[in-house]
Amino acid sequence: MSALIAEDEIAHEAALVWLEDISGLDYVRQSLDRLPTRRGKPPYHRNGRMVGYAQLGPGAKPSRSSGTFRRRVFWLLPHDRDTTPDGLYATGAPSEAVDPRTVAPGSKGFKTERSEGGPRSELESGLQR
Repeated sequence: MSALIAEDEIAHEAALVWLEDISGLDYVRQSLDRLPTRRGKPPYHRNGRMVGYAQLGPGAKPSRSSGTFRRRVFWLLPHDRDTTPDGLYATGAPSEAVDPRTVAPGSKGFKTERSEGGPRSELESGLQR
């Protein structure tokens, strides 16, 4: 869950890779997954689709016990607002959701009025990349 991701857990991120255009997405879900590599597209085993992922820099160390790396993965479920605008998340957003325009390598991002189902705020207008 994004609220549980600490900045020090993502400090070794070198880049974020978006697999689709995020400009039309109000929110994405994010989680820290245990993956076998620092870089490259990770396998995806959730329902729904992967929207993006983080690549780690060379300073990232694997877990001593498992040899895996904790990397962020961004994803959406079939009932999320981008697919079902009048559904469960017509207003509000899942606890692990963030506005993808607020996310950067090493920064977990945050929710905005837009991600919660409201109109774009003045602050959000400056967040477009």
